[in-house]
Amino acid sequence: MPTTKDMTNEQNNNEENETSLLEQAGKSEEEQLAAHVAALRHQIEEANYHYHVQDNPILTDAEYDQLMIELQRIEREHPELQTPDSPTQRVGAAPIQDVQQHRHPVPMLSLANARNEKELLDWHRRAQNILPNATFSYVCELKIDGLAMALTYEKGRLTIGASRGDGMVGEDWTQNVRTIRTIPQRLRSDHIPDKVEVRGEIYMSIKSFEKLNAEMTDNRLFANPRNAAAGSLRQKD
Repeated sequence: MPTTKDMTNEQNNNEENETSLLEQAGKSEEEQLAAHVAALRHQIEEANYHYHVQDNPILTDAEYDQLMIELQRIEREHPELQTPDSPTQRVGAAPIQDVQQHRHPVPMLSLANARNEKELLDWHRRAQNILPNATFSYVCELKIDGLAMALTYEKGRLTIGASRGDGMVGEDWTQNVRTIRTIPQRLRSDHIPDKVEVRGEIYMSIKSFEKLNAEMTDNRLFANPRNAAAGSLRQKD
């Protein structure tokens, strides 16, 4: 049997829903759509901040993708609602403000998603439209989910290790990158260019991830290996 508290909460929820419906009824379809777009952008920006900056995701990948797909669809159908600061126009999140920043010489973009056969074929058709006379062959490999990193070598020596950030400006984590033993401090070759940038992922194996969480003492466990790798690298001490 519901308690008085339950009945009060249900009444409050009903009143809030009725208020929301009344507010929507007083708006045009254009105003309702603009408000919905604003709500989507806020949810996505919050998710981006917690994922890329706090290394503590608040949405699953599937939930995030659904929000982004819906926003992209609305902006495609209503280009007048697209703005330069929309999450659809950015990659990742803005760099942390109190960490030295690095401007990428070439934008550091992200991979696109194809969740089913139709989306994959659509991508193939778009590629053919861009290069109609090209012949494509494909290579498939597993994607390792980690922290995207751009390593700059000058005369064979590692000089910069920068994260993606927003795609244009990233964070300079060179000193922390130097602690990763699998990243060479110097390139070994007879033919080394004066300057070269190498891009890849800094990631953590599942075995190392499970060991790290087992050693955590403050009850704040990492959600997944990607965030564990990012959080471990982005230590300021």
